[in-house]
Amino acid sequence: MLQIVLLAALGLLAGAVNAVAGGGSLIVFPALLAVGMPPLPANVTNSVAQWPGYAGSTVNARNELRGQRRRLISTSIVAALGSALGCGLLLILPQSVFDAVVPVLVLLASLTLGAQPWIKKWTGRSERTADNPKVLLPTIFVAAVYGGYFGGALGVVLIAVLSLLAHDTLQRLNAVKVLLSLVTSTVTVILFALFAPVDWLAVLLLAPTTLIGGFLGMAVAKKMPDGVLRWSVVVLGVAVAIYLFLR
Repeated sequence: MLQIVLLAALGLLAGAVNAVAGGGSLIVFPALLAVGMPPLPANVTNSVAQWPGYAGSTVNARNELRGQRRRLISTSIVAALGSALGCGLLLILPQSVFDAVVPVLVLLASLTLGAQPWIKKWTGRSERTADNPKVLLPTIFVAAVYGGYFGGALGVVLIAVLSLLAHDTLQRLNAVKVLLSLVTSTVTVILFALFAPVDWLAVLLLAPTTLIGGFLGMAVAKKMPDGVLRWSVVVLGVAVAIYLFLR
């Protein structure tokens, strides 16, 4: 019973954290290991269980998503393709191969997001400048490969990429982040359900609370000033990177 309550509570927290900043999946992953689940089933179960949270966040972000149709279509397509490749790599390659890169990637993404206002100032970019799809789309593809393989802190990576390469307010880009997380997660759910050892009992415990947490977390994120949201992501991302270095 204690394990059930723990997983449900952490699912609620993970859904909210994913909506506000990203990295919520790293709250659930250690908990699944702690209750005795092997690393591979814990990884794929965690990925599947995050889907309702992303869905709830996306529903609550629909107003911020309006007016971004072209950006959403193009990035969603490459995110789906990248996620499929990442899932394939997880099922084929040793996990240690990609895990060595994960903490460095998360740390760099977090620090880059923190420096985003200065980088835009140095490069002379403004929020009214058009996106550069030749740079944005391949970068989103790589981020989605990471998301399909491991998924932890995918939101941190996505918001860092979008803040630099897609020119808009951070609130609207955060909405794009949760939609792309949903796209990536949808692909992982389908492929892992077919080919990976998902613990469906754990998913049933986590899914409802991640849905509620994602919906409520997005409501909080929409009210946060850009600066507060940015540094919330940075702090969480650095913490996630430290955790990955040490685990």
